[in-house]
Amino acid sequence: MDEIKEYLPFLIPLVIVQLSLLGWCLHHILKHDRYKRGTRPVWIIVCIVLMGFVGPILYITLGKEDE
Repeated sequence: MDEIKEYLPFLIPLVIVQLSLLGWCLHHILKHDRYKRGTRPVWIIVCIVLMGFVGPILYITLGKEDE
């Protein structure tokens, strides 16, 4: 249990950034209709299944259409 307390100052900001990035990506996916690749259901599934940094970063690099 002491090991977890040791890592909390690193883990808490990391979780906050991860959830913020996921929230922003899901908001963007639901708000917009066009994507570079894929469709809305595909990107929602990718972001949720790959909930870590991978899903949202894939959406930003491969799916988000330039405005």
